[in-house]
Amino acid sequence: MTKTDSILSAFDDLNVWQRGDERAPHKPLLVLLALGRLQAGAGRLLPFNELEQPLSDLLEDFGPPRQSLHPELPFFHLQSDGVWELEEDPRVRQRQGSKNPLRTDLRKFGIRGGFPERIFTCLKEHPEVIRELARSVISSHFPESLHDAILSSVGLDMTGTSRNLRRDPAFRAAVISAWEHQCVFCGYSVQLDQADLGLEAAHIQWCQAGGPDSINNGLSCCAVHHQAFDRGAVTISDSSRILVSSRIHGAGMVQELFLALNGRELRPPARKAALPRQEYLEWHRKQVFRGAARD
Repeated sequence: MTKTDSILSAFDDLNVWQRGDERAPHKPLLVLLALGRLQAGAGRLLPFNELEQPLSDLLEDFGPPRQSLHPELPFFHLQSDGVWELEEDPRVRQRQGSKNPLRTDLRKFGIRGGFPERIFTCLKEHPEVIRELARSVISSHFPESLHDAILSSVGLDMTGTSRNLRRDPAFRAAVISAWEHQCVFCGYSVQLDQADLGLEAAHIQWCQAGGPDSINNGLSCCAVHHQAFDRGAVTISDSSRILVSSRIHGAGMVQELFLALNGRELRPPARKAALPRQEYLEWHRKQVFRGAARD
């Protein structure tokens, strides 16, 4: 195994916190943020003060809905994976009843963290490995519909990176066919000869969270509603009604594309086997949907 291969494999099995099927993308988001800073020429060790707000923003935008955000947790716990290290300072106190550091102390004492020297040096000398590592991490933890938005948020330039997505190629065709070649939300349906244009298959429970490539875990969506579904702007109730987040706002076609859909019943699929499974819908409402549904 080459040095580059060993660096990539070190990030393959990040010890991501788990409780049931809850999402916890805190460590992957920190890794991607740090890779973006490295690519931009930052030093090896990054002050928590500089990472706290951008990491909080990433958790708000791409993490599961939570009452409070804790960017200090991945900053501290990524050490256990052997791909991150922190400056030690005896003045940093632990939260009562845990080993987690106080966020205020990480700020106060300017604690810095970053990739270990061997990893940082390899990535610095081989910029292409930064891109391959970023692609590997993001593909393991987020659906493809979110990749561009996340990479843009962390400032990563992925030019020249090959994609390596492990997907069942039959999934898209089966899902779109089961929903009669139209978006389940807005009814969009356009073909060029026999090819669907701008129509995609969305996983209800993401593959990265254990969701299968089965048609009862898929929805046929236009590109707009696929991204909206994966970002938590819309979801589906157990009674097959569309729920639109109260956090949606905007101008132009926001009424037609979103607000008018709230409460609308989903037209059933052509194949009964494609009816969304309740457990997948429940996962999406708990782990992806943001805010309360509109009245």
